[in-house]
Amino acid sequence: MLLFAKPIAHAIEQAFDCNRCGLSVVGLEVPHAHLHLVPIDNSDDLNFTRPKLKLSPEQLKASQGKILDLL
Repeated sequence: MLLFAKPIAHAIEQAFDCNRCGLSVVGLEVPHAHLHLVPIDNSDDLNFTRPKLKLSPEQLKASQGKILDLL
């Protein structure tokens, strides 16, 4: 999983205003392991007890496009 995550994490770091891309393996809400790649400024940004961002489908698609353009 990490082999595939590395280029995506690098693209996230370029696409968003952040210090780095954080990685978290969390599988409580679904019955399989998966990685969260999150643009972060500090380790507290990986606190998953905070409310989730509410983005429109258009905002999510734009973020996806920024990442894909850098891969």
